[in-house]
Amino acid sequence: MGISAEALKTSLDILAGIEPAFGTALARVGYPEPRISAPGYVTLLRAIVGQQVSIKAAASIWAKLDAAVGGADDPARVAAANEDVLRGAGLSRMKALYAHSLAEEVLSGRLDLHNLPEDDEEAIALLVKVKGIGRWSAEIYLLFAEGRSDIWPAGDLAVQIEVGRILGLDGKPTEKEVRALSEAWRPHRGAAAIFSWHHRHVNPI
Repeated sequence: MGISAEALKTSLDILAGIEPAFGTALARVGYPEPRISAPGYVTLLRAIVGQQVSIKAAASIWAKLDAAVGGADDPARVAAANEDVLRGAGLSRMKALYAHSLAEEVLSGRLDLHNLPEDDEEAIALLVKVKGIGRWSAEIYLLFAEGRSDIWPAGDLAVQIEVGRILGLDGKPTEKEVRALSEAWRPHRGAAAIFSWHHRHVNPI
């Protein structure tokens, strides 16, 4: 689902009114493309598979996993596959554990990805109960798959660096400082995060 291009533009225009430095940066690098993923189990499993590997490697591992279990989009098939099968497809021992954990949480009903709590912090708390899903992964899922407009991954290094650059700060602000700076940007912090990544890509250091 994600934040649509129209909603992204609207939020960034509002942010530019709140913080002129965003307006200056927008004029320099333009509006970002929306980042959209399908809500549900597959997107989270792909996030686990893709941790700490390149996009190309992640795609290769996913294809092997899909073939090995007879359909990686089915949590029952992943849950039924033993560790040797998952590791044979290219998953590390820890990722195999994480894949099993996610599949079991979904199958048991403890994690209903189509009915997460409306409160962002409550939804994050539920997602991080899955082994291998930390706060950052939970935030990225809620931002890209559910399009929650005020998700703010302040722990993301690129967000910290780019907020510092956009605002003209001396050096990289800390996570705590980035959270404090962003309070005035509510409820448009999701757009601010997406713009930060776009700013880094278009205007690299």
